[in-house]
Amino acid sequence: MQKKKHRRPWGVFIAIVLAIIFGSWAGDQASLFGVTFYAIFDVLGTIFLNALTLVVVPLVSSSIISGISKIGNEGGFGRLGGKMFSFYIGTSLLAILIGLFFVNLIAPGTYQTAPPTTAIETQELIDLKEKLSHQEGQAFVQVLISIIPSNVLAAFSHGEMLGLIFFSLLFGYSISKIDTHPASILQGFFQGIFQTMIQVTHIIMKFLPYGVFCLVAKVFMSTGVSSLRSVGLFFITVMLGLIAFMFVGLPLLLKFIGKVQPIRHFKAMAPALVTAFSTSSSSATLPITIDCVEKRAGVSNRICSLVVPLGTSINMSGSALYECVAAMFVAQSYGIDLSFWTQFLVVTMALITSIGVAGIPSASLVAIIVILRVVGLPPEGIGLFIAVDRLLDMCRTTVNVFSDSCCAVLVAKSEGESDVLVKETF
Repeated sequence: MQKKKHRRPWGVFIAIVLAIIFGSWAGDQASLFGVTFYAIFDVLGTIFLNALTLVVVPLVSSSIISGISKIGNEGGFGRLGGKMFSFYIGTSLLAILIGLFFVNLIAPGTYQTAPPTTAIETQELIDLKEKLSHQEGQAFVQVLISIIPSNVLAAFSHGEMLGLIFFSLLFGYSISKIDTHPASILQGFFQGIFQTMIQVTHIIMKFLPYGVFCLVAKVFMSTGVSSLRSVGLFFITVMLGLIAFMFVGLPLLLKFIGKVQPIRHFKAMAPALVTAFSTSSSSATLPITIDCVEKRAGVSNRICSLVVPLGTSINMSGSALYECVAAMFVAQSYGIDLSFWTQFLVVTMALITSIGVAGIPSASLVAIIVILRVVGLPPEGIGLFIAVDRLLDMCRTTVNVFSDSCCAVLVAKSEGESDVLVKETF
């Protein structure tokens, strides 16, 4: 299994290169037996997007319900849990705001030399702009109303993500407060759904190179190599955000809140960071992360065994940053100027959906589809940046793992542990 994860990026990278070459050469008029390649790839790309969208509702809801329901049952959770969640939310919010700053500063989507008609037709784009413009003044009120659905089954069936997430949080918390026997049954049930949806996602991801080929080729058939400029700027924007968060934001928290030397923590976490980059999976890296945090950074097992595994499921700071930048990039590419409230909604959704993103390769694509749907943008917009998603996946997973370890150190220091990063045991 581990070897498959190491080989997978090459298939995606090869698919991207072939898609760029074929799409730029063929254009949108080349055909086979009277059917244009553009139409063929449009259908195949839509099927792949539908497959990704298929797992959104059960994956996100079961992940949140199973995760939140366990939290209330953790022994001695109380004060420790409050600190843990404060650092989880604080680091993720910091990452998102850093990403929002860079995407507004660089505005990579504005460098599209041609409208992204691969994902949406011109008239549909005009209607979308008018709809968003009309709703801007009522955006905040509509968000508040949509958080609490009047019919949870309708919210699930229509993919109304804000209502779905709110209900999942409330349901998961309520499970932790009922009698042990029925609670364990429900926890097992939703954990089973979650693990099953993880397997479904793994199956879909086996077709990732083919889906990427169709989506990337479709973009380059209409825009040509000129798309490389905006995609390249998108890549640079995300990387600048991840670098600023990992090498400036988190070290400042370690230095001034944790009162430890950041460089020592980088050295302590080196094996886990290398593994995270190579596997693109924070879940696969978890055993090494725990070993580094406990034995190399000096965090007690009491804190490490709770903070790190839970952080692997709900503290996806790097993914949250990426999701925010991606949603803003799609909006910029369509020429849509998002209002303050809509950007606030993007930030909020990036923070919430990062909780429901499983630690598996390319799972952020699912979360980005959720954000695009809530904001009102077409999910097909992921085709505009999917060419660089795989490499960025490796980078943001590394940031996720480092962020989890920083939270463990901060919680340990706040609990008065004196052996954290005081000596180099590596």
